[in-house]
Amino acid sequence: MVKTLPHWNRNDQKKTKVKKKTSNPQFNETFYFEVTRSSSYTKKSQFQVEEEDIEKLEVRVDLWNNGNLVQDVFLGEIKVPVKVLRNDSFQAWYLLQPRENGNKSSKTDDLGSLRLNICYTEDCVLPSEYYTSLRNLLLKSSDVQPISASAAYILSEVCRDKYDAVLPLVRLLLHHHKLVPFVAAVAELDLKDTQEANTIFRGNSLATRCVDEMMKIVGKHYLKVTLKPVIDEICESPKPCEIDPIKLKEGDNVEINMENLRYYVDKVFREIVRSSISCPTLMCDVFYSLRHLAAKRFPNDPHVQYSAVSSFVFLRFFAVAVVSPHTFHLRPHHPDAQTSRTLTLISKAIQTLGSWGSLTKSKLSSFKETFMCEFFKTFQEEKFTESVKKFLDDVSSTESKEPSGVSEPVHLKEGEMYKRAQGRTRIGKKNFKKRWFCLTSREFTYHKQQDKEPIFTIPIKNILAVEKLDESSFNKKNMFQVLHGEKPLYIQANNCVEASEWIEALCRVTRCNQKRLSFYHPSAFLNGSWLCCKATAESTAGCARCTADVPADTQIEIDGDRETERIYSLFSINRSKLQKLEEACGSIAVYQGPRKEPDDYSNFTIEDSVATFHTLQQIIDIVEKLSESHEKYEKKRSSSAKYGSEENPIVGKVS
Repeated sequence: MVKTLPHWNRNDQKKTKVKKKTSNPQFNETFYFEVTRSSSYTKKSQFQVEEEDIEKLEVRVDLWNNGNLVQDVFLGEIKVPVKVLRNDSFQAWYLLQPRENGNKSSKTDDLGSLRLNICYTEDCVLPSEYYTSLRNLLLKSSDVQPISASAAYILSEVCRDKYDAVLPLVRLLLHHHKLVPFVAAVAELDLKDTQEANTIFRGNSLATRCVDEMMKIVGKHYLKVTLKPVIDEICESPKPCEIDPIKLKEGDNVEINMENLRYYVDKVFREIVRSSISCPTLMCDVFYSLRHLAAKRFPNDPHVQYSAVSSFVFLRFFAVAVVSPHTFHLRPHHPDAQTSRTLTLISKAIQTLGSWGSLTKSKLSSFKETFMCEFFKTFQEEKFTESVKKFLDDVSSTESKEPSGVSEPVHLKEGEMYKRAQGRTRIGKKNFKKRWFCLTSREFTYHKQQDKEPIFTIPIKNILAVEKLDESSFNKKNMFQVLHGEKPLYIQANNCVEASEWIEALCRVTRCNQKRLSFYHPSAFLNGSWLCCKATAESTAGCARCTADVPADTQIEIDGDRETERIYSLFSINRSKLQKLEEACGSIAVYQGPRKEPDDYSNFTIEDSVATFHTLQQIIDIVEKLSESHEKYEKKRSSSAKYGSEENPIVGKVS
């Protein structure tokens, strides 16, 4: 197995699949690493890398023997300075070297060699105004009919690897709040070619790639708060979980292993289905669109609205993060062989539990592995499918969003509870009054009686957190608090079920709030101090982490100009394909007679030749103008460089 690790400001590690039973493996895998700056830089963009930084960068490739051992065995490494790769691609054999020991290297033996193809691409980002035309053309892609005639879709068509196009495209659309409508448009196109509901969003189309990349970008913290504690437990205190009879070792007890695996699966599953409140709003918006598009495409299938969402959030998000926690920065390093196997089994289980309706008898019989079929017989309980359904409803719901054009607030919940008078410093029964509470999509209010004017109103946008309150605060059960910038509002529900329902409703309706707190005080401030942490200042920051401690709309630092430059480079590199596609459109739209040979355009999607032709003309014209700007910049840079420098060397005369 090969692990690649760029040596710059962060530990970005990726590894190949294991090649078994061979001493001459061929991996044929491609990895992408992005050169970024650390957060300690104070310049405008994290993507700007100084010349002196590049001189220090290197790519390290490690070769390991996986074997059947608990720990992988290190075989050798290769270090390639990025400065030798600049503006070129290197395909060569590299001799493996021993790992360095301090300042001295170990004795060099014949450790073998590795053939690599390494390419370093450097973008020259021009001032923002140069990208206006291309940026505007890309951002209006979701409004183009059909979507296949848009600049963003054409970009994915001409790039040999869709990943090249998807990464900068998703970032650019995210930066300008245009991703959701674009994903909806390409997903609708994807669904036109989907004939069976049970295969929905299972391929690697532009739609699925865009959603995958979006989840990786905006869902990092969501994964961290949801999975990291349980993944840490699995990796740091591993229990044997192997249930495949063929892979069991001597002395292993399959029943105990199955119990251990069931314990881990239950815990991971429970954390996931309880995490909907932490799901970023952008992910919820995308899931909402996918859900309704799927229901529209397959109106007679009541389950497809759920499978459309679960195919992403369970199969392509949580299950992938479980099996590769180091890739999602949930763990600092890849797990050992035994733990990796445990995570693989957990991931398989989560995929199955998350697949809507997967726990039926007909589905159990379709398992490839008999041992997994036996394992899942213990999961045939309605509570699992109901938990998944509720979770999918929550993450693809728009309950907390008010429909555009609606003048009246949407009523969500109301009921009678007890409120403690705000600002009182002593404990006493007289401080608690029975009030009528009402929650709408705009505000949270309480009244003396039902149908009376509100005594106090908290706008939804002002709510910072909604959390349980320790019973010890007022010696009362079923209490929760609403933090809104002034004095905390302490409320006692009539029972624990009612308290949970109110907390959940308030959390859901406030998850879009930008200023939500990450920490809170689980007890009250009484008699001059917080009962929980004993801090004497009432303004002291909270001492406990909030249940949903990530803002729904996490701000992501994206350099829009840098991403547009990357897209320009892709169009420029694939200019010949753009011209072929333009010729194909011209042949179809203009002549309607003999067309070009099928090989010239059969791999392209051309729904509307006239609209596609028009967009292609715009793209080619913009690319040509940007190319001219780049040439002028390079000439200016070269002429302004100091005579005798690397950019402007002295030309020696031949005598």
